[in-house]
Amino acid sequence: MILIMGRPRSFDPDTALDAAIRAFAEHGYEGTSAQMLTQALGIGRQSLYDTFGDKRGLYMAALRRYTDANVTRHLAVLRAPKRAAEALQKLFVQFVQEASDACACMGIAATVEFGDRDTEIQAINASAAARLVKGLAGVVEMGQRDGEFAGDVDPVEAAHYLLGALSSIRLAARGGASARSMRSMAALALRALR
Repeated sequence: MILIMGRPRSFDPDTALDAAIRAFAEHGYEGTSAQMLTQALGIGRQSLYDTFGDKRGLYMAALRRYTDANVTRHLAVLRAPKRAAEALQKLFVQFVQEASDACACMGIAATVEFGDRDTEIQAINASAAARLVKGLAGVVEMGQRDGEFAGDVDPVEAAHYLLGALSSIRLAARGGASARSMRSMAALALRALR
């Protein structure tokens, strides 16, 4: 009996996913060709298909990786400071700094491109948003207990508002907004809680 063994993968799937995230965030799903992906990932087309199935499989894996890493990082920023206002300020600063990157947000790109037409993509984004809303609401509640924020604001509604403001900063950046303009957006959003 002859045993035929497949060739071992000559690339790291996590590194490949990071490259795919950059490509898809910058060009969108439709605007990213298989050739662009193989060049960005540094792998052959067959390796891409063997590992991820097809372009959509790669896109979904990249979107899941992106949203999970992003939300985890944002929640860590919210947990670090002892004061609520400082935690939110740091999160907004992070969003403004990252927004200058042309492909800073694959989540925004997915929402703009697909809207609510793709239930699988919508579910990934909704799960990420729910985690952020929970974290933001907890910070708002802490700020209310400590007297930093107005007590008559519903924490969950405030969290949805803050998430909308954070998303708006990323969307504005994609449209060419200046860092000064984005900082003003952040300041106004935080002022609404007082």
